[in-house]
Order: sequence, then structure tokens, then C-alpha cells
Amino acid sequence: MRYRTVGSGALRVGAIGLGCMPMSWGYTASERNGRESLRAVHAALDEGATLLDTADVYGPFTNELLLGRVLCERRGDVFVATKVGLLVGEHHMVANGRPGHVRRACDASLRRLRTDVIDLYQLHRPDPEVPVEETWGAMAELVAAGKVRALGVCAPDPAPVGRRGGGSGTRPYAGTLEVLRRVQQVFPVSTVQAEFSLWSPAAGETLLPWCEARGVGLLASMPLGSGFLTGTLTPGSGFEPDDPRARHPRFTAEMMAANQVLPAGLRRVAERHPGATAAGVALAWLLTRGRHVIPIPGTKKERWARENCRAAALELSREDLAELAELPAARQSWN
Repeated sequence: MRYRTVGSGALRVGAIGLGCMPMSWGYTASERNGRESLRAVHAALDEGATLLDTADVYGPFTNELLLGRVLCERRGDVFVATKVGLLVGEHHMVANGRPGHVRRACDASLRRLRTDVIDLYQLHRPDPEVPVEETWGAMAELVAAGKVRALGVCAPDPAPVGRRGGGSGTRPYAGTLEVLRRVQQVFPVSTVQAEFSLWSPAAGETLLPWCEARGVGLLASMPLGSGFLTGTLTPGSGFEPDDPRARHPRFTAEMMAANQVLPAGLRRVAERHPGATAAGVALAWLLTRGRHVIPIPGTKKERWARENCRAAALELSREDLAELAELPAARQSWN
């Protein structure tokens, strides 16, 4: 079993982590169930996952409280990652990168997680009102204090320009690369978290080379395209009003219909592997992108947690990879 060192902790290489956000925040509130979420976390750990990814803003706070119930029993099995830098308002989120807030937020996360150290502390979003070096410096002080083992950066979605048909040709994630350049001069970056999937490959084209050149891990969030790549979402089926996908232009009936070629291609490959699913192929594809990539699919169901983790054992053939490489790029809508 191989591990990559992150701070003084270790992430399992070739494994799949667990994104815990859907258990407490985002998507549909009616489907949240604390007991089922706890079973999902334990199932993922039983299947070999080590990384659990959360944030103080998820809930807010309730996601960390949920994981705290797991950590108090299985701390030795878990590489726990949480985030700082966002606050939830009544109808919006705001960034807060002030050093004082960073220090207070870390102490609060430690209490909720029931642990004395956070393995990976990630900057959720830079604060436009605070030089990112100041925020990162406060986070580095937490490492020196023994409260945090390593630091990471979360990348917002790339700007629409630079995508196929985007117009001006600005490089995707250009802003994130600039942030990384600046903070790397203050304290080493251990991970970068960004959306990365067969549906949204920009991070693999832009951020992954940066990570590989510096030995930095790339945490692939939304590796199943917020459920789209599982093939279980059908155009026009609709979402509950509180589900963010109900308002996202990617999930209009038109866009979903136009992009059905992607889950269809994943299903064709899955049919060549007994017991495999479209979701499993999508995750296995990410693991072929290199040892720096660790997918962190989000789920709140035990069944899907086990299925996702077992995708790490799926070996795609050259034929499989060639077929996936020939799939057309997803159509994007950002209006």
C-alpha cells in the first residue's frame, strides 16, 4: 500500500476519498439523514478510504460536528481535511481571510472535529479585502503551533473564458495559479482542490501540471459531475427547489440532453467490466491521470460510498482509455 506524505500525515495513493459536503449542505435537504451519513463515512473507511473532506461552512458547522462523531472513534484511520475562509450570510457567502478569523476558526473546527490536529487545512477562497499572503501566513502559524499539519488551496471554478468557445482565450484557473505562486513563497502548498472530471477536465490541463512539477496533490472534487456522470440523472426530470442544480445552467434539460454522450460512453466501458458502473469508470479514469490525483466524490449514502471506493480497484485497459479519450468535450453553459 503506497502513501504520499502531506505535512506529517499521509494520503493513500491510488485510493478514493470522501467528500462529506452533501451530508449537511448543498443539494436537497429532504434527503439528508444523520444516521445514514454516519454509515456512509464508516463504510468508506472500511473500504480503504482515508481522506475525509469537509469545511466549517458546510451546514454551517454541522458537517464538522458529524465527522467529529467518527473521529472520536476512528481518528487513526482518518486523514481529515477541512477549510477556512468563507462565511454564510442569509442569502449569500462572503470571504473572510483576516488572520484573527483564521485563528478562531481553526480552534472552533478542532473542537467540532474532536481532534487536536487537522491534517490538511485548506483556504476555501481568498478574501479580496486581505492580501492572500496575510491569510496564508496566519494558516502557516497554525502549522508551527501544531494545530495543523499541512495547507492546501481550493480553486474556484475556472472563468468561462478560455473554455471551448470562451472567446478571449484567458487560461483557465489563471487566478488560482497566481494565488498559488504568491502563497508558495510564504509556506509550501501541499494540495490543490478543484473540480476535475471527464465532464470538466480543465484542472487536469492547467492545475495538474503545476502540482506534478512540485509534488503537490490534486484533490479532484465533483469527480462525478454532481451526479451527472453516474447516468442516473435524466433531462427534464427536475430537481427540488432547494437543490442548487435546479438553478445551474449546466443542468438545464437542454444541456443535460446535449451531454448524454458522456454517461453513455462511461456505461459502454463499464459493460466490459463485470460489476462496474458508469460512476466507477469515471473515478477509475481520474486515477489514471497520475499519482497526484485523489478523487473525493461526495455522497450521503452507504451504498454509493462503498461503490465509489471500490472503483479504485477497477483497471481500465488501453482500449477503455482510448474510447474515453474520443468522447466529445462537454457542452458548457455559463449564462
